[in-house]
Amino acid sequence: MKKLLALLCTLGIAQPAMAASITTLGALNQAEFRTLSEDLGAALSYKPITPAEALGTTGFDMGIEVTQTDTSKSAQIWSTATGGGDSVSKVYVPRLHIAKGLPFGIDVAAFYSKIPSTNISLVGAELRYAIVEGGIATPAIAVRGSYTKLGGVDQLALNTKGLDISISKGFAMLTPYAGVGQVWVNSSANVNGVGNVTLSENFTQSKVFVGANLNLGLTNIAAEVDKTGGIQSVSLKLGFRF
Repeated sequence: MKKLLALLCTLGIAQPAMAASITTLGALNQAEFRTLSEDLGAALSYKPITPAEALGTTGFDMGIEVTQTDTSKSAQIWSTATGGGDSVSKVYVPRLHIAKGLPFGIDVAAFYSKIPSTNISLVGAELRYAIVEGGIATPAIAVRGSYTKLGGVDQLALNTKGLDISISKGFAMLTPYAGVGQVWVNSSANVNGVGNVTLSENFTQSKVFVGANLNLGLTNIAAEVDKTGGIQSVSLKLGFRF
């Protein structure tokens, strides 16, 4: 799995988030830590990259994904947090993602991510319920609860919880979708910041997203644009959906 994620980055579909790991959080003050946590909340919170319609009891959705998050406004803070290396204007998160349909319009999904050249790993999961399953003339509407947890960074404990509602309507092979929601971010450093300040933040971020899924039979392609806390992310997925 890790080799496949590294191959995805090597092929240029994704690039490493930074040339160094997050190892110098103690060089940040409280305001800088808050900004970094907001960026991480936007980059590492759950990205569905899927329509609202339920997969059904025999359905699967499996794919390799990458999300690019714009961190250009806080590039210097990222440089400080990674030991004074190059500034980071974009963070790339590759993922292996699988979803399974269950009875009664319920889907479950999980992903794993390891960002090459960094100490960042990430796991996440979702539970989704199609309150309206949709049909030929009606759209599908679904509610989703999600969770992600950062791993690998000794100096930082971070997790996100999300709740959103989405709508989608298929037209032949193409299914556009959109949604809104809320993300709760819990971020705590295991070191003190400038002035011996305890670095810890708990906050919420609003979320809006739009995307489209193109099913070509043996191949499924999806793309999504997300704004979480006003920070934009763009995601692509290549895989299978049936």
